[in-house]
Amino acid sequence: MSSAFNHVAHGGKLLVKENISFKDPEFHKKELTLMGSRNATKEDFQVVIETIKSGQINAESYITHRTSFDQMTEVYESWYNPEEKVIKAIVTL
Repeated sequence: MSSAFNHVAHGGKLLVKENISFKDPEFHKKELTLMGSRNATKEDFQVVIETIKSGQINAESYITHRTSFDQMTEVYESWYNPEEKVIKAIVTL
């Protein structure tokens, strides 16, 4: 868990599902947000899927970046750059 701070962009959010205790200057330096999560159930996901299917939520609006699997190694690191403003990135196979 302690290495997770190295993989979150500046100002990003880190989601945890378990008890956590840490002392990490990277957390403060990057001004991260730590979020707790309950484990979502299958029924929770069904509600989300039905909401998207019905058009109540436009899931496409959350996708900010796309790439092919073949180009992934060329663009992946750029997605860590805050100026890229990545919300959701999709890699197509």
